[in-house]
Amino acid sequence: MLYSAKVMEHFSNPRNAGKISRPDGEGIVGNIKCGDQLTIYIKVEGDRLSDVRFLVFGCAASIATSSMTTELVKGKTIAEAMAVTEQDVIDALDGLPPVKHHCSNLAVSALRLAIQDYEEKKTKSAVQRLQMSLLKSLTSLKDRIVTHMMYRLHGREDSEE
Repeated sequence: MLYSAKVMEHFSNPRNAGKISRPDGEGIVGNIKCGDQLTIYIKVEGDRLSDVRFLVFGCAASIATSSMTTELVKGKTIAEAMAVTEQDVIDALDGLPPVKHHCSNLAVSALRLAIQDYEEKKTKSAVQRLQMSLLKSLTSLKDRIVTHMMYRLHGREDSEE
């Protein structure tokens, strides 16, 4: 099996390897067929992937495709990153043997799961902020009603005396 010079370069000197502490999103995939396990971590600023890192247990192709995937999407918008395909990764590496195409599938799948995780956290956070805001509004409204009723009640007592 022959690998391209780019595959060998990314295997020998992987870019963006490592973990991000407190990532905004995390995607984990594994392939039972070959035993590879990949985690991609993302940091998002605005709508851009400001940092993308990976940890992989796998073959040379898995390491190379993970490295190349992070290179392709770092600094891109979320929409641009979601548009990256397995074929884009293969092409950027100047090809992969067909038996190793599943490695690019792992990398892109992990990336998409990391973005999905980020989106779910962002939505959950927005819902929690909305719930807190509504709770504060309801509490404030209840306090105003109680205060108003106390003044009215107190006002009636004063007028009866």
